[in-house]
Amino acid sequence: MSEHVINPFQHIVEPLDPSDPEQKFYNLSKLGDNRYDHLPFSIRVLLESAVRNCDEFLVKYSDVESILNWKQTQNQTVEVPFRPARVILQDFTGVPAVVDFAAMRDAVMKLGGDPEKINPVCPADLVIDHSIQVDFNRKSDSLQKNQDLEFDRNKERFQFLKWGSKAFRNMRIIPPGSGIVHQVNLEYLARVVFNYDGYFYPDSLVGTDSHTTMIDGLGVLGWGVGGIEAEAVMLGQPISMILPEVVGYKLFGNPEKFITSTDIVLTVTKHLRQVGVVGKFVEFFGPGVAQLSIADRATIANMCPEYGATAAFFPVDDVSIQYLEQTGNYLRFPSSKLHYTINLLNQCSSVVELDLSTVVPCCSGPKRPQDRIPISDMKKDFETCLGAKQGFKGFQVPPEQHSTVVPFQFNGKEYTLSHGSVVIAAITSCTNTSNPSVMLGAGLLAKKAIKHGLSVKPYIKTSLSPGSGVVTYYLKESGVMEYLSKLGFEVVGYGCMTCIGNSGPLLEPVVEAITKGHVIAAGVLSGNRNFEGRVHPNTRANYLASPPLVIAYAIAGTMRIDFEKEPIAINPDGKEIFLRDIWPTREEIQAVERKFVIPSMFREVYEKIEKVNERWNALVAPSDSLYTWDPKSTYIKSPPFFSDLTMDLQPPKSITDAYVLLNLGDSVTTDHISPAGNIARNSPAARYLTNRGLTPRDYNSYGSRRGNDAVMARGTFANIRLFNKFLNKQAPQTIHLPSTETMDVFDAAERYQQSGVPLLILAGKEYGSGSSRDWAAKGPFLLGIKAVLAESYERIHRSNLVGMGLIPLEYLPGDTADSLGLTGRERYTITIPQQLTPRMTVDVKLDTGKTFQVRMRFDTDVELAYFHHGGILNYMIHKMSEN
Repeated sequence: MSEHVINPFQHIVEPLDPSDPEQKFYNLSKLGDNRYDHLPFSIRVLLESAVRNCDEFLVKYSDVESILNWKQTQNQTVEVPFRPARVILQDFTGVPAVVDFAAMRDAVMKLGGDPEKINPVCPADLVIDHSIQVDFNRKSDSLQKNQDLEFDRNKERFQFLKWGSKAFRNMRIIPPGSGIVHQVNLEYLARVVFNYDGYFYPDSLVGTDSHTTMIDGLGVLGWGVGGIEAEAVMLGQPISMILPEVVGYKLFGNPEKFITSTDIVLTVTKHLRQVGVVGKFVEFFGPGVAQLSIADRATIANMCPEYGATAAFFPVDDVSIQYLEQTGNYLRFPSSKLHYTINLLNQCSSVVELDLSTVVPCCSGPKRPQDRIPISDMKKDFETCLGAKQGFKGFQVPPEQHSTVVPFQFNGKEYTLSHGSVVIAAITSCTNTSNPSVMLGAGLLAKKAIKHGLSVKPYIKTSLSPGSGVVTYYLKESGVMEYLSKLGFEVVGYGCMTCIGNSGPLLEPVVEAITKGHVIAAGVLSGNRNFEGRVHPNTRANYLASPPLVIAYAIAGTMRIDFEKEPIAINPDGKEIFLRDIWPTREEIQAVERKFVIPSMFREVYEKIEKVNERWNALVAPSDSLYTWDPKSTYIKSPPFFSDLTMDLQPPKSITDAYVLLNLGDSVTTDHISPAGNIARNSPAARYLTNRGLTPRDYNSYGSRRGNDAVMARGTFANIRLFNKFLNKQAPQTIHLPSTETMDVFDAAERYQQSGVPLLILAGKEYGSGSSRDWAAKGPFLLGIKAVLAESYERIHRSNLVGMGLIPLEYLPGDTADSLGLTGRERYTITIPQQLTPRMTVDVKLDTGKTFQVRMRFDTDVELAYFHHGGILNYMIHKMSEN
């Protein structure tokens, strides 16, 4: 808040308790405005932030009016600022953020400003959870070995982060081995009520991971933003957002006894995608909400990006308070005056409903989270996918090859693989590991399976990566951990692991069999993302499932099974065992949960979370405020984003005679644009690392090297499942149009740049869906791409493109590349006027003489300001240097 302006709403400040006038809050009910009573709860959080931060500069009185007038403004593309209470990052996005901060300090000093001003103003927590991989599994020492290897691989990154925790104020680092960012956020970092400088207000946040929305299940409003945008928030810049519509989602009815929270969330995901909630808030209400624990709600909120909403909000109620008590955080909620209650949300823009009694057990796949399949249809669906045309639900395997069987040897025994064989089974990801009911359900299923004499084939890569130490604690105390271990589900680490693509290597005989027989091998995981090429290069079919079903499919060894009609296995006595024979009842699970998931566990684990990792504690990091870049480093490198930056602003320039680098279809994800996992040995990034003296075992992953722009530029569009229409096949390659040569995408872009030629991307619907990866925008920027022309964009990715100064162009309604007859082989001139307005249309002219119009997706005046400065970080550097 400006020190020269008195907040015009100061008159509604009152003490939480008359006996302690130092503890204050903005009492919105004292506004005396009946519009407040007709706002959804999520919009009230936006209102409170605007009221508290009103300074007639960053937040204006008119912004407060716009929010109060939400009933009208929700449909009018009205822009308002939002200042969240905090920011959360994980290390894959956190390392490049700290790299950018370090480089920004250098740039500010170069321009004559004070580098110390580049410092988080908004508190930020960074949880190191994406670095650990499943290199070892099925052994009792797997956890220690994986953690040791994680430190050996990432020591340089970790030292850099430790420097950042010292160099920058308001930045807290949660060490590796603590848990998954969103679960740690839910169990430990979340306040529900934030306390700063004597003021109490609703906790809220933005995060650099799509699934930041998980915290909405606790009544804390939060969502994912681009890493670039998050950096601006950390520097005190509010989020500029369009006031959203709010869809009320009524839950009623009681789930059947065999239904898990995973089944509910996969059903909700498919339903809301059909309804259409892209860019909207979803607010849950109704009697069914009371049937859901906070963990269940968090599971539903976690998958929010998969149904396209910005946030999935469960207002605080008595269940929320009980959860705070259970996790030992009750003292963080000081007053019932900030306690919401869930009533009939007749204030929402629209209402949709789900009868929980209609939910059936299900999975999702084989290539997208939204493609839900009831378990009863799984076998038929997979076999249909086998022969279907190549696409989201098809592998185009010739009919005569559907029964392919490939034998292989492992440990002196012969096994076989066929289409649908499970080779990865992983209980992983914050979506499910935060939920005691499904984790204990998996443990009880394992216990029953062992007692029936069942086992998992030894070549299947099984793993358990809990979301926090609390999970391991209650699995051990309840006595089910030993049965999970016997089935191969040993604890392998505390991190995203398989869900982010850190699944580690498969056994060599398995890989050889898959390759030899062109087998459509399967991975099954309790994660939230199953896009092509993400889980593992050798698993072309990947399914999301509840933890108990992960174990069930591991025991069955195949996705081609009808659990209702076929036995899951035959035990050593020759008896057929069905899934229903080992599936635990809800009553069994709840009894164990009540007995063993207790507050003392949470307190004991989290009291020592920031000090428990001895190798982290022993790390020595420099203490200088400016970072000393090591030119030999292959992990941390000063990025070139600000190398030519001056204080002078350049007028907008038209894009003239641009070539199309890639011609892409629908649902191109950020995994396709900037993969996080394996660095292929024949890739441009591998060649770069080899030239720097590294061997393949030291390549690590793209995610771990996000602090090095040279690697990440070479990793842009390096996903082996990228489908480029120029080639009509899956490959990380394109055609260099002037020479007609086929080459790796990076090499083609480099050749274009040497010729001084601008580049475009053509794409279809939902361009940039998937994880909120800043490098999916930074990489294209470094390749010389000036604009993307797509039918529609994923919200966070469009914001990231804007943040890097790239132009997101969108076809006008009814237009597509096909309808306009675009092949991508044309040269494109896009006329950019000197005077720009949000969402304006501009002209495109081809070298063929054809012209048409497209919309520039700069949605707000603030985004246009970023564009004029060359991106959001340039904008912040100019602002800090001027001051």
